[in-house]
Amino acid sequence: LAPLDPHGLTVLDLLDMRRLGAPQVSPDGAQVAFVVRVTDLAENRGRSDLWLMDVAGGEPRRLTRTPESESSPRWSADGTRLYYTVADGDGTALRALDVESGATTTVRTFPLPMAGLLVAPKDAGFLLATDVFPDCDRLECTAERLAEREGKATGVAYDRLFVRHWDTWKDGRRSHLWYVPAGDGEPVDLTRELDADVPSKPFGGLEEVTFTPDGQEVVFGARAAGREEAWSTNFDLYAVPIAGGTPRKLTDNPAWDAMPRFSPDGKTLAYVSMARPGFEADRFRLTLMSWPDGQIRTLTESWDRSVREHIWAGDSQSLIVTAQDVGQVSLFRVDVPTGKVKPLLQEGTVSSPAFAHEQLVFLRDDLAHPAELYRMTPGRGLPEPLTDFNADRLERARMGSYEQFSFKGARGDRVYGYVVKPADFQEGRTYPIAFLIHGGPQGSFGNHFHYRWNPQVYAGAGYAAVMIDFHGSTGYGQDFTDAIRRDWGGKPLIDLKKGLAAAIKRYPFLDGERACALGASYGGFMINWIAGKWPDRFKCLVNHDGVFDQRSMYFSTEELWFPEWEQGGPYWERWERFERHNPALHVQEWKTPMLVVHGSRDYRVPIEQGLAAFTALQRQGIESRFLHFPDENHWVLRPKNSVQWHEEVLGWLAAHLR
Repeated sequence: LAPLDPHGLTVLDLLDMRRLGAPQVSPDGAQVAFVVRVTDLAENRGRSDLWLMDVAGGEPRRLTRTPESESSPRWSADGTRLYYTVADGDGTALRALDVESGATTTVRTFPLPMAGLLVAPKDAGFLLATDVFPDCDRLECTAERLAEREGKATGVAYDRLFVRHWDTWKDGRRSHLWYVPAGDGEPVDLTRELDADVPSKPFGGLEEVTFTPDGQEVVFGARAAGREEAWSTNFDLYAVPIAGGTPRKLTDNPAWDAMPRFSPDGKTLAYVSMARPGFEADRFRLTLMSWPDGQIRTLTESWDRSVREHIWAGDSQSLIVTAQDVGQVSLFRVDVPTGKVKPLLQEGTVSSPAFAHEQLVFLRDDLAHPAELYRMTPGRGLPEPLTDFNADRLERARMGSYEQFSFKGARGDRVYGYVVKPADFQEGRTYPIAFLIHGGPQGSFGNHFHYRWNPQVYAGAGYAAVMIDFHGSTGYGQDFTDAIRRDWGGKPLIDLKKGLAAAIKRYPFLDGERACALGASYGGFMINWIAGKWPDRFKCLVNHDGVFDQRSMYFSTEELWFPEWEQGGPYWERWERFERHNPALHVQEWKTPMLVVHGSRDYRVPIEQGLAAFTALQRQGIESRFLHFPDENHWVLRPKNSVQWHEEVLGWLAAHLR
């Protein structure tokens, strides 16, 4: 996609990177299967293939070469086959690939798009998920009902909230788990009797599900909150027999329980659990439940980090977890008897760890390298790379070097940030600044190779990128994350001001007179807030899907638990808190040129927020531009749209900083 001669990273280089999926280790621990996604710019989509390699090293072997996208590889019990799924017209095919010969067979076909795949112990059956009408007891029923809609009235009536969610208008379907017996047995809807999406919407997958050790039940997380679903974060764990029936509740925590995992000895169920209802960014604690008697013990109550992923060690005496930690996503071991936490790997972003006997296999990336597979023996040396799919691309796409720094921010707290040098950096020169503000707001612009907001794209275009993890960011302790509540425009803005000043003072190559600020979601809110509260600082602003008016935002967004937690209640009860940090009240101070970007399918921050900001700019005669994507949601996902987005944004910066 990109030029062959050495050059700074561009959006075409970004799209050309090979993206590796989660490793799946074979039962004997000798091999690892994974998917590799490539971008087909001509077809405006991504496509993935199955790959295999030895954990001991060597060359990866490509297993599939079809125009289809293979996904969710899972090993058979004897390690001779890989099961996987592939789109088959309007439905899905479940296939098996013989690892030795490469021959494939179709195990089952389904009339609907099926998501994810888990294989039951001893290959007794399979677990998949799909959206169905709850009163349909067969997959074919939903497919037939969807076909019958053609040519009929299109109106849909609702009697409770979540009429739309993320990027989809609800049509009465729910995400349900289906158990598919090996052979010719009929698929069984395991969650038909539960008024909930399983896996959860919009981002949940089968990481929220597991088989019991005997394979006779499935344990999963679900939010069965009825009409309160739009303002509830009450996920509980449930168990249901593979033959179907009424799920029984395993936990009664009013906050979030998720990601169940059984220990190898079958005696303990580990999961993550939050303590505060209504707060989606509370700390996930690692929690243990003795099986089957149900005694619960919180293992990491005293550890001020939020667990992302967790897997059991083979002896059932420790777990390996990932967690954000001071601008990294690090790898830790947690001892079961004591709860003691030991860091194993702290630099970069680690994800999808899996055991191969005594070794760990995982994905790892950083600000200058996309994710590749690594292996390491915990406590014995540094990780070793297993793959280098992007080596040739990194040779011709130069990256800017980067450094983490810190300063005293709001409340006198230590706040961290990153500076990324331009790819063509030369000593003695000064460079304009792309000041990137992350969303969430409970998020982080850390040591991670991002495919939408990647600072290296700005470095490749000749800018120095500066990113601040302001109060509210994750990975610095729960008190730091909590500090943004009811203070969206307070401490975070102080941190951004002090952070930019500290970076300019520390790094003489930063040209403080030539700076543009860019942000999305909460970052877009902050751009609108900066426009009114820091109007003389930047040469230009870029606002992607940003909140403009707190009142209309509350009444038009979908997940109400988020603004209600942030402001302490519904708008009519806490209106003064919503209005205290409302950009719409300060548009008379706006003067900085702004590029506004929004997608029509963004129901988290509806497009009217972007249109309102553009109206405020245009009506006051402020230089502005509105970039609309009718087919994008809160993110820009389609490859050609990503190219256009980057061209528009970089063009806006060039017009004001060059």
